[in-house]
Amino acid sequence: MRPDLSPAVLAELRRPRPYPAVSILMPTHRREPDNTQDPVRLRNLLAEAKERVQADPKVSRADRLDVLEQLDRALTEVDLVHAEDGLAIFAAPGEHQVWSLGRTAPARVVLSDTFLTRNLVAAHAAERPYWVLAVAADKVVLWGGTEERVAEDKDHGFPLVRVYDNPDPERQEQIGDTPSTFRDEATKTFLRQADTEAGKLLAAAPRPLYAVGEAAALALLDAVGPIAKESTAQLPHGGLAQADAETVRKVVEPAVRAHAEREVAENLAQLDKARGAQQFAAGLDEVWQAVGQGRIARLVVEENYRATVRDDGEHLVPTEADQTGAREDIVDEVIERTLDTGAQVGFVPDDTLADSGRIAAVLRY
Repeated sequence: MRPDLSPAVLAELRRPRPYPAVSILMPTHRREPDNTQDPVRLRNLLAEAKERVQADPKVSRADRLDVLEQLDRALTEVDLVHAEDGLAIFAAPGEHQVWSLGRTAPARVVLSDTFLTRNLVAAHAAERPYWVLAVAADKVVLWGGTEERVAEDKDHGFPLVRVYDNPDPERQEQIGDTPSTFRDEATKTFLRQADTEAGKLLAAAPRPLYAVGEAAALALLDAVGPIAKESTAQLPHGGLAQADAETVRKVVEPAVRAHAEREVAENLAQLDKARGAQQFAAGLDEVWQAVGQGRIARLVVEENYRATVRDDGEHLVPTEADQTGAREDIVDEVIERTLDTGAQVGFVPDDTLADSGRIAAVLRY
């Protein structure tokens, strides 16, 4: 299943497709007994998708056979044993994708000329993704992480591995994270290259960056370019350029947690300031109207807030999931639309915004 949602990947997902672009969304569960029904729900949703594709007169025979095959292939890639809180399957003529979500999604099947991305976008934002740059004299590795997992990223110019010209045994003994190595001009050039690549990364996919390595490595990285200075935190810890994912996750976990706590405090402070300046919206209906007008500068949402509503033309009205016009993922839609306007989205623990309807916003005007 796909591990990361970069701006480039999201743009590719959102481009128009030949009809039908099929989106299948469903909640999944991490533990028994709730997860025992996930395979049944998945089979039922796939069957519904296939029936709708087969019955749609707008779908040509060739596209129908292609999409049905893509759905079958997607099913083989679903890993419910390691399920998170939601699942998204996208299929269109010539392609399919499977995404595991760290945020629940309502069960639905949609046929359109684009994929339904709102639940994927909201889940990605809620995971608070970050980068880890593991620095050594002869290797720089990039890791992508969330609160729950870390995986090596090889799609953004990393890892960088230093190649030595005419190595000799005496020189080889000096290679590694030692003070003499980090006074070497070639090492400076190597880490300058890492700084340049990391700069490109943050421009393309901005998120918190944690630079880890021996103190001498971090000091040299700091000297050769801006990335170390701009990082969220520098963590003196050697050996992570050769470490496994779980080791990296454990090393950065305290810094990631501290950063998340600072973000919560900053979000609440911004809301208080906005309330005093009368640039504040609270509650789902107010926030929905503000995002539709492009007025939100910062959206703050409780981590597990969900709501089912219908739009009566003027306001969002609470309703039951089985009612006509019910929108079960309205919070995810608000998050996606907010991000699309270039605004910030932050998450806070449940009940933090109990006096503001679980969702609030700082307004631009």
